[in-house]
Amino acid sequence: MNTKELRQAFLDFYKSKDHAVVDSSSLIPANDDTLLFTNAGMVQFKDVFLGTEKKKYVKATSSQRCIRAGGKHNDLENVGYTLRHHTFFEMLGNFSFGDYFKHDAIAFAWEFLTDVLKLPEDKLWISVYKDDDEAAAIWRDEIGINPDRIVRLGEEDNFWSMGDTGPCGPCSEIYYDHGDHIPGTPPGSDGDEGDRYVEIWNLVFMQFNRDSSGELIYQNPLLILVWD
Repeated sequence: MNTKELRQAFLDFYKSKDHAVVDSSSLIPANDDTLLFTNAGMVQFKDVFLGTEKKKYVKATSSQRCIRAGGKHNDLENVGYTLRHHTFFEMLGNFSFGDYFKHDAIAFAWEFLTDVLKLPEDKLWISVYKDDDEAAAIWRDEIGINPDRIVRLGEEDNFWSMGDTGPCGPCSEIYYDHGDHIPGTPPGSDGDEGDRYVEIWNLVFMQFNRDSSGELIYQNPLLILVWD
């Protein structure tokens, strides 16, 4: 499967789950002086997550063009040192504005990876934020992941922010194990910078807004007002 086919398969899958397919926005964020460049797919939906903008849809999917050239969580220090970090790339994403949260986000991702892409289930590892018992339970009890392949990581790895301020929240990442012929150890352990275990998906549970003082303000992700 080439890049074009993978992109279309992703968008078609989420369209089948009643997500509106939204075009990529500009690389220069509109009306947002907190970012120099669009660095993630959720940037064009920032005001929706903050409850200051309304859309006629409650679920969206996109393939967003991104530039990462510095700043929080932009991985610039890894560009040129690994095969999977870039300054310009497309980010596939699915977004819910008050419609679904952790359960469906996790179930959709798992269905796409295992049913559509046919990835072997035993090759997939999961990380969750250290205090996120709910996400860990969903992966373990509902999806059926072996607890030995679920790891808990701290804020640096499993709490995502678009920048110093704005929407943010704990996240759960999915890794693919390339096999023991590739150097590397499971996520969160010494040696995990190797290429054996590669992150292929990051599920961000956007439930906070970080203000200019650094305070986290809780926003119920299932109560976002989006109707006209």
